[in-house]
Amino acid sequence: MTYRQILLAADFSEHGEQVIRRAQELATKYEARLNVIHVVENVPIMDASYGPIVPFDVDLTDQMVNAARKRLAEIAERLSIPPECRWVEIGSPKVEIIRVARELQADLIVIGSHGRHGIGLLLGSTAASVVHHAECDVLAVRLRS
Repeated sequence: MTYRQILLAADFSEHGEQVIRRAQELATKYEARLNVIHVVENVPIMDASYGPIVPFDVDLTDQMVNAARKRLAEIAERLSIPPECRWVEIGSPKVEIIRVARELQADLIVIGSHGRHGIGLLLGSTAASVVHHAECDVLAVRLRS
């Protein structure tokens, strides 16, 4: 098996460097094109004094997207990933990672996994969902805390 298009799912976590290194190693080994994605979840901010129903009249999505683009650009430049191979999307990470991988015709998705058990496992994780729904191979890099 050889990989030609690799999609790195970057989450900017403190352990994300492990995932980045693994994706870079695989891209080098297979002489594959490395793409990188970060998904900004559109989560409304709630005012706890009014209960969980009433959101603030503030949308931080644009600010979050701009910050994500800046952080992703830093990673991409370090890895020599050109602008056309960088993706900042808004929505569900599970859905957007799979969608972009399909559009790219990616052979491999590299994503971090916290290896949760119990309630975290029942609720599901982004990595588990990507593993189960992707049309290509997925490498879930175990993140050590």
